[in-house]
Amino acid sequence: MITTKKLQEDFTFGLNNFLSNYSDSNLFGPIRYLLSLGGKRIRPLLALSVSNAEGATSEAAMPASLAVELFHNFTLMHDDIMDNAPLRRGQQTVHEKFSENAAILSGDALFTAAYQAVELASPNAMPKLLKILNKTSMEVCDGQQLDLDFESIDYVTEKMYLEMIRLKTSVLLAASCSMGAICAGASQKRVDAWYDFGEKLGLAFQIQDDYLDTFGDENATGKKVGGDIISDKKTFLFIHALSAGELPSTDGCDSDEEKIDVIKLAMQSRGSDIAAKNLMKRYSDDAAKSLESLNLDLSTKTWFEELLFSVTERVS
Repeated sequence: MITTKKLQEDFTFGLNNFLSNYSDSNLFGPIRYLLSLGGKRIRPLLALSVSNAEGATSEAAMPASLAVELFHNFTLMHDDIMDNAPLRRGQQTVHEKFSENAAILSGDALFTAAYQAVELASPNAMPKLLKILNKTSMEVCDGQQLDLDFESIDYVTEKMYLEMIRLKTSVLLAASCSMGAICAGASQKRVDAWYDFGEKLGLAFQIQDDYLDTFGDENATGKKVGGDIISDKKTFLFIHALSAGELPSTDGCDSDEEKIDVIKLAMQSRGSDIAAKNLMKRYSDDAAKSLESLNLDLSTKTWFEELLFSVTERVS
């Protein structure tokens, strides 16, 4: 199995090469800025690593890895506007640094660039990749809409929350895996198995992400802690805490920080932080079972198990 460092180097080279085709105009300035902030890059890493696990090179899966990362960053650029987020990866969000209009337009360009990346795939793989990306992009939009809808709904169940994060986050990680397998020419059965692994991984990933938004270290996450509480988002932490009774009123809070402290204390006293960790572990274990079904060689299986551990135990 190729090393993580080599996969990251391959992707960085491919991304820089792809971006060199675009001008230095104001349209692409915000795009280059956001992509320069780095990030975990788990989606392209999944596409490349799955392709490698199926016996292909990084070059074969580069179109898929570029597409999922460009699409992901498009969603970040627009999500940050909707969330009025000031920070992304420890730096100003695009709409704060440039303008809201610039972030909207550059986000649209990023979305288009994702499809231009797919055009670079082999003739056999390209229609299959387009089908998955089309399906995934609509599902991600559905998930984002549900997330927005939940802000004005008083009662959201755990089942509703899990479906929302499956659509908003998990399906793109699943698509990253299956697109990597397609680029390698894997059978449909293996493509589906990789999708299942990515979907379970994505659920664990998002539950951990929600946990870090409330209980993480701002210096490690690069984002303002407590953003979900301020936005009244119906995360698992919120839903679990509310199931034990009404949450304390925050009407008398003089600042966002005070509101965050009040709700965090209520979540901890009701065991919501522990429950979130347990739920994340459940999906992590499910992802590990999906991995077993792929019958990978020992070194490859170990690599993916370590990736799974790093995703679910991350602090940023």
